[in-house]
Order: sequence, then C-alpha cells, then structure tokens
Amino acid sequence: MIAYIKGKVIDEFDGGVVLENNGIGYEILCSAALLTKLSAEKEGGAYTYLQVREDGLGLFGFDTKEEKRMFLKLISVSGVGPKMAMGVLSGMRVSELATAIATNDVKGLSKIKGLGKKTAERIILELRESVAKDEIEVSAAEALSAPAFTSEDEDAVIALMGLGFSGVQSRSAVRTAKEQGAKTIQDVISFALKSMGR
Repeated sequence: MIAYIKGKVIDEFDGGVVLENNGIGYEILCSAALLTKLSAEKEGGAYTYLQVREDGLGLFGFDTKEEKRMFLKLISVSGVGPKMAMGVLSGMRVSELATAIATNDVKGLSKIKGLGKKTAERIILELRESVAKDEIEVSAAEALSAPAFTSEDEDAVIALMGLGFSGVQSRSAVRTAKEQGAKTIQDVISFALKSMGR
C-alpha cells in the first residue's frame, strides 16, 4: 500500500499531477485542495489511496489525513466510487461535509456537482453515525477557540434556515457577519444574506 508520497511536480493534467520521487513519476488524481497546493508550490507531499481494479490501478491523493479518512468513508457507501468521492471532497471542505452529514443536510449535499439527491441521502444514511461522532469531537475542539454564539446569533441562524439555507450555511454566514462587525440581529441577517447572494 502506498500511503504517502513526497516529491516534485513534473507534469499536471486535468484533476491531477505527476509527482516525481526518486526517479519514479506517480500519476495522482488529486483532491481540489491538494491540486491547488501542488500546482502553486510545484512540490510537496500527498496522502494517497491505491485503487486496485481488474483493468488497472489508480492513485488518489489528499492534502490531509482528514481528507483521506473522509474519502475512505465515502467510498464505503454503496454506489459511491473513488471519482465520485473526489468530486464530493472537491465540492465541500471536510468540516462542512462532516457537518452536512451529521445534521442530515440533504439539500446542502445535493448542491455538489454530480451528486444527486438519492446518493446524498444514502451517504447521510450510511455515514451519519460515524461522522456525527467525529463531528462532535471536532466541534468540541473548535468551540474552545471560537467565540460562543449568543441567543441573538441563534435567532439569526433560525431566521436564515427559515429562508431555505442549511444549518451549516447559516451558522457560517452569521459567524462571518459578526467578524465583519455586524452588531444587531438585523445587521447580522442582512450581512449574511448579502454574503450568500440574496
């Protein structure tokens, strides 16, 4: 099993790179985060997953261990192959994806290009329990460093969810609005709506 490769980028192709290590070039299909990083720096490391099939091998690369862990969870879902899993990871950050799964956010997941509603529902159904556990641990760690939401902030989140936004989108928008200096609940909602294109 090839778990990690570090080297220089000697070629790029649609969705991936060729990473040279000790005279061997590894063709790696990359997550969006890894591709952006390697394209900019022209060298670096990738956590990898080797797919073995009858018609050949495929090497998939990730920027972090968390990305790789989420990828392995996604491909354990029936009907989700490695390429679809990479598309999902490229459509959402790992923390957003974990929150969407843990909070049963079918609508948010379905917005990812190439992911239909039925597949989104299956991902949530099969992964919610394991991802929810991980999400609780991550949220607890983030809560120690992030400022707590006030009751007004929670009201703003509820108002935005009432307008059709997901819980993940609403919380993120409210937090951004507060960071930008919004004070009253009206200011927070107004700023959040602008940031989400409404």
